[in-house]
Amino acid sequence: MGAEPGLTVVHVDAERGFSGGEVQVLLLAEALAERGYTQVIACATGGELARVAAERDFRVAQVTMRSDLSLLAVGALSRLFSEVDADIVHLHTGRATWLGGLAARRAGRPAITTRRMDRTVKRSWRNRLIYGALVDRAVGISTAVSGLLTAGGVPRAKIETVWDAVDPARVVPRRPPGEVRAALETDPGAVVVTFCGALVRRKGVDVLLRAAALLRRSEPRLVLWIAGDGPDRPALEALAEQLGIAERVRFLGRVDGVGDLLGASDFGVLPSRAEGVGVAALETMAAGRPIVASAVGGLAEVVVDGETGSLVPPDDVDALASALGKMARDSWQRDRMGQAGRDRVAERYLPEHMVEAYDRIYRDVLRARG
Repeated sequence: MGAEPGLTVVHVDAERGFSGGEVQVLLLAEALAERGYTQVIACATGGELARVAAERDFRVAQVTMRSDLSLLAVGALSRLFSEVDADIVHLHTGRATWLGGLAARRAGRPAITTRRMDRTVKRSWRNRLIYGALVDRAVGISTAVSGLLTAGGVPRAKIETVWDAVDPARVVPRRPPGEVRAALETDPGAVVVTFCGALVRRKGVDVLLRAAALLRRSEPRLVLWIAGDGPDRPALEALAEQLGIAERVRFLGRVDGVGDLLGASDFGVLPSRAEGVGVAALETMAAGRPIVASAVGGLAEVVVDGETGSLVPPDDVDALASALGKMARDSWQRDRMGQAGRDRVAERYLPEHMVEAYDRIYRDVLRARG
């Protein structure tokens, strides 16, 4: 029997920025396109996703979704779903789930939502409406997130788990490690630890800086590369100065493509206070580098402690410093864990794993709808 024909899917994402969730939207869309799917990406007017999706030749519909009360967005989305004759509406953010869910209901289209956040699902009237009537399936990006959906009263029959994915080709270095280090004024003999992510409290970069300060004397070769931007950057730069480690920290801002950084790094770090999965952890592992990460949410499932990296309690400066120091001192362990991480990605977290799961869910929903 041949492959089933591709469906028409509208992806809805209300974020104006571009972070791990938006990376996953495009990764899924690219994999679905290879299966013959017709797709439209409905996203915030003037947002980064609109720009990047258009650059990758996707059809983009820009919709103003400034608040949960943007009722004009409901009408615009509903018309879009009908215009393209969408088989499935896939909702990717909280606001998109609310506005897009109402629009899908109005247009008579089946909808699924992907929940990415490691946060409690409140038993509110709105969530009862969303998960009871507006969406046909609720997908958690890890078993931890799916467990929160269950605890929040979402019907078990509606819950699925589909792990985020990473394309190893996207983390292949384009430049030699020595060239990258020289460009970032980093000594060839330094032990480089790389953080990739938004500079917001949830990511725990303040904990990382305090841990690095504890290692000033015992690990003099340790250098931090911090790739990402966000509202906390000025405060974090000031903290590095206060701790006396500014000369050992490079704030790189947003970096398009982290392959060069990871290729020139010794290991990665993700000290998050909460995390659905942590795309940065998957990217680090795909690049063949071990990672020191917080034992929270899906991170505690992605990173196998002692095998692909080290897990530490969140918000624990001493534990993080200890794990960073041990990793910095043991190059043999780093090599072993790096290869194990790359193997784990190949077994579980490739785009083909994600697209296979979503293709099944879409078709299950359509069959259930009759």
